[in-house]
Amino acid sequence: MTKKNMQALLDDLPPLREEIAAYGLMAKKSMGQHFLLDLNLTKRIVSLAGDLSGCTVFEIGPGPGGLTRALMASDAKYVVAIEKDNRCLEILSHLQAISPGRLKTIFTDALEARLIDLAPAPRAIVANLPYNVGTPLLINWLKQIDEYRSLTLMFQSEVVDRITASPKSKAYGRLSVITQFCCDAKRVLSVPAKAFTPPPKIASAVVHLTPRKKRPKDVSFSSIETITAAAFGQRRKMLRSSLKALGGEELLTRAKINPTRRAEELSLAEFENLARCWETAQRA
Repeated sequence: MTKKNMQALLDDLPPLREEIAAYGLMAKKSMGQHFLLDLNLTKRIVSLAGDLSGCTVFEIGPGPGGLTRALMASDAKYVVAIEKDNRCLEILSHLQAISPGRLKTIFTDALEARLIDLAPAPRAIVANLPYNVGTPLLINWLKQIDEYRSLTLMFQSEVVDRITASPKSKAYGRLSVITQFCCDAKRVLSVPAKAFTPPPKIASAVVHLTPRKKRPKDVSFSSIETITAAAFGQRRKMLRSSLKALGGEELLTRAKINPTRRAEELSLAEFENLARCWETAQRA
C-alpha cells in the first residue's frame, strides 16, 4: 500500500476526540496518561524521528492512537504498539484493520517487555512516554542502545533538560552522564501542556537519541552506572567522600582528578576515565 493510500484511509477515521468519547477512554492519572490529539503535532514528532524506512518502530503507551496514526503514515516497515491499558484494545483494532500485518498491538507492561526479542533489526522507538515510567524505560533501552537506530521520546521538559544537560549546570546529573555515554542526545521539540488531554501541570519536550559511535570500548555501562550512582548519590559532597566506598582518593588520584571536586563538575570523559580506572582496580 502506498503512503498516499494509507494517509487517505487514516483521514477517513473518526476524529480522536469522538473515538475517546465513544469508548469512554478517559486518561488515567494512575497510569501517567496524557493523550496527544493534535494530529499535526504527532506528524511532526514522527518527522523528527528521521529515517524510519525498513524499521520496526516501537511505540510505548499509544492510548487512543494519535501518534500511532502518524507512525502508520510514515516509512516504517512495521509498528509495534506496547500498551498496558486494555481499554485501548478496540480503538487500536481499527488501526490494525486498515493495514493487516503492519501494526501489532501487545498488551503488556513496557517495563517487562524485551523489545529486541519482538522484532529483528533495524529498530527504532518513537513514543510519548507515560510520565510515571519514562526514566526507568529509558535506562532499560540504554543498556541495549546499539540494538536501535534511534529513540525519539517525549518526557516532561525537566527530564529532557537532565538528559541533555552539560557539566556545572543545575540539571546535570546521573541521567545526563549515563545517557550521553550511550547516545548523542538532542532536544528537538518543546510541547506546551495545553497540547495534551488532560493537560499536565508542566510542559513536555521531545529528545532524539542516536547510538554514540565513538563510545569507548573499554568502559562498560555497568561501571558508569556504579560510578555515577555513588558520585551523584551525595552530590553536595567532595568526590573523595562520595566515592569513598569505590576507592576514594586512591581512585581519584589514579584518574588524575582533584579529590575536592564535586560530581556536577566532571565531564563525561572524566566519568569514563573514573569508570575505566575502577574497572581496572576490580580486575587487579
